[in-house]
Amino acid sequence: MLLVPFLTLSQNSTEYGVFENAILTPNPAQVTQFEKGIAAHNKKYHVNGPYGVRVYWINNGPKTGSYVWVMGPFPWSSLDNRPAQKEGHDADWNTNVAQYTTSESGTQSYWRFQAELSRFPKNFTIKNMEVDYWDVKRGKMAEAKKLVEKVHKVYVDKSPDETYGIYTNEFPSTKEGRDLTIISFFDKSAWLGEDHGFVTKYETVYGKDSWGQFLKDWMAVTDGGETELWIFLPELSGISGAVDVETRN
Repeated sequence: MLLVPFLTLSQNSTEYGVFENAILTPNPAQVTQFEKGIAAHNKKYHVNGPYGVRVYWINNGPKTGSYVWVMGPFPWSSLDNRPAQKEGHDADWNTNVAQYTTSESGTQSYWRFQAELSRFPKNFTIKNMEVDYWDVKRGKMAEAKKLVEKVHKVYVDKSPDETYGIYTNEFPSTKEGRDLTIISFFDKSAWLGEDHGFVTKYETVYGKDSWGQFLKDWMAVTDGGETELWIFLPELSGISGAVDVETRN
């Protein structure tokens, strides 16, 4: 989530970067109090390191109007020392954030960054994101990743400046159907309506009519998907949207 994909770990570490995503839906009559509370909370408890937080607003689909609270990236081991009750974290959250949310809030997920499938060729600042969720059929994740590798190669060869991240759900649910996520970062909304010529680029790499075969193969390993558009809200976040690729492991 999402979502900055970089984590500095020691060269000897076997840990990997994970993001914690929480969907928060404020009471429509208390949005102002909610935003004030979550901004203050994040700027007090989530301003750096593995506990740094960014907040996004969803502006399409069934979750329109909800916020996504994204912490990380962090190694799993860091959760043992996260801000908690003794620092006043939990009380502050309950008093200044949770009380202004509805019963629809609380959906939480953990996403693993797939570095070898992602492209972050240069420094950038997060503004808008297209978040594509895919429901991968049971036992087909390895095949799905191989297909993503083919797309990755096209971007490397033909669109080297494109920026996107690939993430997999650490605790997938067959009911929810959100197993693999592709996040594309963009600045201007016009990007959504542009023809990026990807099919032509794909067939230049893999041959005529190869895109049609790719679609058949992709449909064979997935059961559909959905897309959300997220807008980064720096005023509610604990950290900025700046991404420095030099910190990448």
